[in-house]
Amino acid sequence: MNPALPQAIFRINTDNAFRAAALEVFHFQAAHNPVYREYLSRLGVDAGRIAKIEEIPFLPAGFFRTHRVLCGSMEPELVFESSGTTTTTPSRHHVADASLYRSSLSRTFRQFYGPPEKYCFLALLPSYLERKGSSLVYMLDHLIRQSGHSDSGFYLGRLDGLAGMLERRNGDRHPTLLLGVSFALADLAEKYPVDLGDHIIVMETGGMKGRRKEMVRSELHSLLSDAFSLSTIHSEYGMTELLSQAYSSGEGLFRCPPWMRVMARDPNDPLTILTHPEDDLRGDPEKIPVKGGLNIIDLANLYSCAFIATDDLGKVHEDGSFEVTGRFDHSDVRGCNLMVP
Repeated sequence: MNPALPQAIFRINTDNAFRAAALEVFHFQAAHNPVYREYLSRLGVDAGRIAKIEEIPFLPAGFFRTHRVLCGSMEPELVFESSGTTTTTPSRHHVADASLYRSSLSRTFRQFYGPPEKYCFLALLPSYLERKGSSLVYMLDHLIRQSGHSDSGFYLGRLDGLAGMLERRNGDRHPTLLLGVSFALADLAEKYPVDLGDHIIVMETGGMKGRRKEMVRSELHSLLSDAFSLSTIHSEYGMTELLSQAYSSGEGLFRCPPWMRVMARDPNDPLTILTHPEDDLRGDPEKIPVKGGLNIIDLANLYSCAFIATDDLGKVHEDGSFEVTGRFDHSDVRGCNLMVP
């Protein structure tokens, strides 16, 4: 592998550069990641014949629950673990180089929201703080440290204190980002509704975690918008198995940093990547989104696996933005039968 690749991935600014870097990462991981190499072998794929990213097989996310997905004999600096449930095995992401995650999350945030130093970060993540190994908690902790604002921090079980902090930010109009898990934001909205100014961003990370009745995203956003008098609610898309995030500034349409790309696969043929038609059935020149399972290329996953077939269903637009519309049924077992441990 080119020794400059770890930092070069963060300088990608064209489609050709992304494709070249993705192929280089693929050939490196096909050779040095034993789990991915074995998966390719079971599929009968000759890695040396892969010449474009549409031909690359994606590793089902479930492998992070059953295998140690890591290149060579590297030892992890961090191990991120998903929340899971009492009936499922959590995903574990062994991170060999934590600096890649810090670079990815910081650069992505700057791309979409500007310097973290200008924000006060208010984190409402009770279900994540109650366990160890959350990549989301690590991300917010890093942004809070970069912020340097004295009021930045985690607000576990302190809805009244958080409501007071929002009132203070309304008073001084300091740029503020309130990021929370969906059920906690819904609790805050119902107990402490307040008109927030346009200098305060409310961002949800999804998931009721069994604490409240599940809501579709539009229903949740409507609840939060009404309670906080905001025209838009932002969203963050991330996974334990990834080292990059996508952000939405409203309506659940997510956008990726240049080193991350989302593709749609055929739900009935997981090795087939769907492409955009030339036009829709009405003959409009504007391309319509493709619908299917979401595959993600995350080049920051340099030392684990950069090619992940998620359990999410969604729509991928021609400009690279995407929506999440649901999940596969029985996702715990789908796609993993080639290498049952």
